[in-house]
Amino acid sequence: MEVRRFTVLPRVPEKLARLSELAHNLWWSWNPDAIILFRRINENLFAALNHNPVKLLGVERQERLNELAADDGFLAHLDRVWDAFETYFKQKSWFDREGAAAPSDMKVAYFSAEFGLHESFPIYSGGLGLLAGDHLKSASDLGLPLVAVGLMYQQGYFRQYLNADGWQQERYPENDFFNMPCRLERRQDGQPVVISVEFPGRTVHAQVWRAGVGRVPLYLLDCNIPPNSPEDRKITAQLYGGDQDMRVRQELILGVGGLRALAALGIEPTVCHMNEGHSAFLALERVASTMEKHKVDFPTARQIVSAGNVFTTHTPVEAGNDMFPAFLVEGYLEPFRARLGLEKDELLGLGRQRPGDAHEPFCMTVLAIRLANHCNGVSKLHGKVSRRMWRNIWPDLPEEDVPISSITNGIHTLSMLSGEMRALYDRYLGADWTEHLDDEKMWAKVETIPDAELWRIHERRRVRLIAFIRSRMQRQLVARGAPAMEVAGAEEILDPDALTIGFARRFATYKRGALLFRDAERLTRILNQAGRPVQLIFAGKAHPKDQGGKELIAQIAHATRRSEFARRVVFIEDYDINVARHLVQGVDVWLNNPRRPLEASGTSGMKVPINGGINLSVLDGWWVEAYASEKENGWAIGAGEEYSDLNYQDEVESRAIYELLEKEVAPLFYDRGADGLPRGWIRWMKRSMATIAPIFNTSRMVAEYFTTSYLPAATRYAELTSGGLAKGKDLAGWLRGVRDKWKDVRVESTETIAANSLAVGGELAVAAAVRLAGLAPNDVTVELYHGGVDAGGNIINASATPMSADGSAGDGVFRFRGTIPCRSSGQHGYAIRVRPNHAHLPRAFEPGLYRWG
Repeated sequence: MEVRRFTVLPRVPEKLARLSELAHNLWWSWNPDAIILFRRINENLFAALNHNPVKLLGVERQERLNELAADDGFLAHLDRVWDAFETYFKQKSWFDREGAAAPSDMKVAYFSAEFGLHESFPIYSGGLGLLAGDHLKSASDLGLPLVAVGLMYQQGYFRQYLNADGWQQERYPENDFFNMPCRLERRQDGQPVVISVEFPGRTVHAQVWRAGVGRVPLYLLDCNIPPNSPEDRKITAQLYGGDQDMRVRQELILGVGGLRALAALGIEPTVCHMNEGHSAFLALERVASTMEKHKVDFPTARQIVSAGNVFTTHTPVEAGNDMFPAFLVEGYLEPFRARLGLEKDELLGLGRQRPGDAHEPFCMTVLAIRLANHCNGVSKLHGKVSRRMWRNIWPDLPEEDVPISSITNGIHTLSMLSGEMRALYDRYLGADWTEHLDDEKMWAKVETIPDAELWRIHERRRVRLIAFIRSRMQRQLVARGAPAMEVAGAEEILDPDALTIGFARRFATYKRGALLFRDAERLTRILNQAGRPVQLIFAGKAHPKDQGGKELIAQIAHATRRSEFARRVVFIEDYDINVARHLVQGVDVWLNNPRRPLEASGTSGMKVPINGGINLSVLDGWWVEAYASEKENGWAIGAGEEYSDLNYQDEVESRAIYELLEKEVAPLFYDRGADGLPRGWIRWMKRSMATIAPIFNTSRMVAEYFTTSYLPAATRYAELTSGGLAKGKDLAGWLRGVRDKWKDVRVESTETIAANSLAVGGELAVAAAVRLAGLAPNDVTVELYHGGVDAGGNIINASATPMSADGSAGDGVFRFRGTIPCRSSGQHGYAIRVRPNHAHLPRAFEPGLYRWG
């Protein structure tokens, strides 16, 4: 049966036409007045439709729309929101003020496998997607010239429910793109923009959808179109679904198809930001396109493209990175092999830490690192972990010199801030506080907020959270077929006045979602202590194939049915942005207890302080940087220890949590003055806001990406491509010569020109003879790598001091001299290191191009 399709659009009265434009730009999702406007149309229906204004306009009764078109109050509200919308686009942005040094044609393309923008747009699974969504929102707020690329999933990530035994079940409802805040991109003739990607024995096509995220356009590729086979139409069916072969296909569409989609739309990015390794194939496409367009060889195109690529890794364990067996990717990469002019092993070597190891799988993270000059982790600790993980790309290089930096994640403050707290900040932080989200002096003004006013708002948010939980629990129980008495009993769960702790995140085993239940008897005493009750709210999904994560959820579900926990512990099904918003706005404490150092960053806990909550967390990810015991801005579980015995670690850290709850958290919360206010607790709330809010936000984060990655990448890309790629060709030719000669570069001799013992404040003079094998002294940097020496004879806390050329010793050998300052006593050591030097060399250490004496 042939089905001919047609689209039915809502019949919105002319006076309300601007509602449709507002609904199709997700700017409304972080503008409270716009949200109130849509809620005003039909509050209950808006909630039932997962707060989707596009769908709301399509299903609301025509009579109601006609009624609103005649409602002067509603029209005045619409005018006010529309004026704010237009002002947002017209006003001078941060980039207008701070981006003067950027090349005029600078355009950043941000690629991610998922984007968590709002619950009405379910193409995300968890933290990676939420971070990507917040990145776009802040890029829009700051006015960065940025576009984004992702995939348009027909089913998105799964929806979760628990069966009668508490075991996670999955369902996959289909997304109706025509009733979501996006539109098909069309050519001038009205036909959809469609791109194609070569697959083994066939070509796969994808059409392009566009979602507005304030000033930022997000382009999403959709393979569910007639030209594709039924199997290939499933490529964009599910986020993180299918087998490894499906993952390769998805990532080719994302990276290669995404870049081609931008080209079809007339967008030529100067910087491509790969958010995690899923999109790394774009680097190969970019190199091949550069070779074809400018008629240059692979080494030249590689240098130019790498200059304009930025890569962010989010995964602190190797197994969590996409790795594919060589036989799986060979066929998919064959078109690239031919276009790039590489042998099979050369191409596969780009995705291997050890390019010559034929048994090593092809890793997308390694591919991204090799083809991006700017690489970073997502917290300071994660940067350190990443340098350790990927150091084999730079064998024999000290870990601290591995060129992977860190930019700590943040959150889009306005997306998760309650309306009451926003109004409070309006009153006490200043009318323009939203323009200065990273200003620590401004956030220090939270100390001026009256304690009573802050506490009343916080209590009101907790009451609303409990009401939301009760309603949600009733729906869960009805769906599960629970007895009427149990459904009615959901009205009594939780206490609106009790200390409320939230734990909500992806249920991976390392996050230890059930750690609190290790000693059930002790937990029972904590939760039910007379006069000081504590209650726990859990939410989160386990990956459908993660049996360990599902077992943790089942363990908590079973605990909620025990009489001693029945009204004190709840698990909320189907965790999404809406549930998260209620939780972070209403809990008193946010609990996070991963196994250090497996939490790359984490962002859920950042959303709590802006709403008055306080963090209780293991010193992992972002909390290592945020926690300040002397400032009393939260609690730390342990002191940053790492354990080899995981059972012992669970025992130690579960006890630490119990101790904190019994002796610090609950006593502080319930210590009330004569006026009923917990003055000590409120002091901690304010200090949490003042120390965390100005730093851990995406306004700071995106500005940091701009200054440390985007601007340098765009500038260097412009330099290498100017004048017919003259500087790019020069660099590639120079590097080719260096690589040819590097095997013969070596340190011939080293001489210490001083006694072995020196006093603090003195200097150790060193001379070295270096064979440069035909290179000139200005082609290399010779440096003294020096520092203290540990018991194993290793240099620690090292510094690198350049040596200066001191003439030729003949036969291609040159003398270099340098001095080491003696700043502290003890045993010290040094080594001589030689590395290439060129004005346009992207980073200090190119794989394989350094030599130790």
